[in-house]
Amino acid sequence: MNNKDNKIKTLDIVYIAMGAALITICSWISIPFTVPFTLQTFGVFAVLVIMGGLRGLISILVYILMGLVGVPVFSGFKAGPGVLFGNTGGYILGFVIIALLYLIYEKAFAKHKNKIMEIAVLVLGLILCYVFGTLMFVMLYSKNVGAVSIQKALKWCVIPFIVPDLIKLFLALTLGKRLAPLVRNRD
Repeated sequence: MNNKDNKIKTLDIVYIAMGAALITICSWISIPFTVPFTLQTFGVFAVLVIMGGLRGLISILVYILMGLVGVPVFSGFKAGPGVLFGNTGGYILGFVIIALLYLIYEKAFAKHKNKIMEIAVLVLGLILCYVFGTLMFVMLYSKNVGAVSIQKALKWCVIPFIVPDLIKLFLALTLGKRLAPLVRNRD
């Protein structure tokens, strides 16, 4: 293994750590609104667009693992298995779905990347994240608190966040397109 291989691996580790840190910082920023929301999904989208699917996926996994072992990386400075496997933890776990879809998109369209397709993949990932999170919410909420319908869960956990999440997605794409060449050209 030559020195260049070591440098790339070290650079990957640095970028992955920075990605996990960005998602963490974004999860701590709460925007007061009718229903308050964080910038967590902005962090997820930005990391994927700026660093690429593989580094982004690993950053998200590191972020989730840090929260699982007790580092207060989740919104409200929360952490632990109780958060990750609690009523709304499925939405955090759903970030992995977004990253996997983005990674597949990058591999499948490596030579023919298309902005519309990229947006569609991220939106589809967000929808699947909502589906996974909502199903987990309904299952856990029904078990721990009492029966809740899918419609009620969507009203509580998804509908208020659709517009903010789409705005965060487009902001991340805009910022990411400017920063990605700086990060990816250092490979």
